[in-house]
Amino acid sequence: MTGNRPYKHALDRLQGAGLRPTRQRLGLARLLFEGCDRHITAEQLHGEALAADLRVSLATVYNTLNQFTGAGLLREVVVESGKSYFDTNVSDHHHFFDESTGRLEDIPGDHLLVQKLPAPPPGTRIARVDVIVRLIADEAAE
Repeated sequence: MTGNRPYKHALDRLQGAGLRPTRQRLGLARLLFEGCDRHITAEQLHGEALAADLRVSLATVYNTLNQFTGAGLLREVVVESGKSYFDTNVSDHHHFFDESTGRLEDIPGDHLLVQKLPAPPPGTRIARVDVIVRLIADEAAE
């Protein structure tokens, strides 16, 4: 019965988040949540879905990723205008972003100290602070 374990895990995640487990959501959840935490773009997930014989449009992938993010199953990391990654690790952490390769890497939340935040505007509160440390190749190391 171990062959059904990833299916059960994906199903549990969707139901726990209050999302109806449609065939497409379940298939995408299996691709996202099997294995270790990772960062993925909608285009990359769409490619994985097609390779896994899961027939979904890119628009459906975007909609599903946004639904998963809204339900707290993913975090969206916007690295630049028009370029987002979806992170399966929703714990408190930050990121390194390699500008030359597009690689995103986790920085544990306790490895970075953010101090002296300004007071938020009236009627709002700070939900979280996302830090992206941008990297470029060190020419001296090449």
